[in-house]
Amino acid sequence: MEWFQALILGLIQGLTEFLPISSSGHLVIGKEVLGIDAGDPTFEILVHAATVCSTLVVFRKEIAQLFFGLFKFKYNEETEYVFKIVVSMIPVLIVGLFFKDFVKDLFGEGVGLVGIMLLITAALLLFTQIFKPKKEHSISYKDAFIIGLAQAVAVLPGLSRSGSTIATGLLVGDKKSEVAKFSFLMVLVPILGEAFLELLDGQFHPAESGISISSMIIGFLAAFISGWFACRVMIEIVKRSKLTYFAIYCAIVGLVAVGFSIF
Repeated sequence: MEWFQALILGLIQGLTEFLPISSSGHLVIGKEVLGIDAGDPTFEILVHAATVCSTLVVFRKEIAQLFFGLFKFKYNEETEYVFKIVVSMIPVLIVGLFFKDFVKDLFGEGVGLVGIMLLITAALLLFTQIFKPKKEHSISYKDAFIIGLAQAVAVLPGLSRSGSTIATGLLVGDKKSEVAKFSFLMVLVPILGEAFLELLDGQFHPAESGISISSMIIGFLAAFISGWFACRVMIEIVKRSKLTYFAIYCAIVGLVAVGFSIF
């Protein structure tokens, strides 16, 4: 992987991670266009970790508040929020423990699968604009688990994680002001945990990954900076319920990807 390819893919990851248009799907398409093998997920894990770090920066005050509340060692608002995040991580933990190889193989299936999943993402986003609960409420433990199920299913390349989790939260009636933040915070531990395990296994070493250190650094920084920007933008978009344009975009890209895989 050349440095300019890492730069392009890093920008793609950062800009699409928080927007409901599937970063994993766009990375598969980007690799296809750039002629890079899509089978090895090492670079994806690296740039996903970069966008998680950008989340830490954007929500640094909220995260610090959660930690201070948690280490008071009593059940309070912050402790309850952390427990809800833990509950939301159960489905994706199960997928990671028992279906990791299956998911890894899916990233080598090409743009056809990505296109189909993007069309599903488009349908899900459109549905949130049609079906709107009459009354909004704060995220419950049940809602957290349901949103977690959406996150687990969204490991499929092309099915947007942020789109699936945010749409699911809106459909079960959670407050718009809370859904985006919860969606972004719930992914912190799974992504950083996966990156840490890859680091321990030596998968980020150039000899193992086939990616140079310079390309890794460029890809990481590109994903971090663009991810910081996209995260802040997406929070405002969700508050205003402007998801229709993203649905149209996913539908167009999905159709193009499916057509490309056929012809």
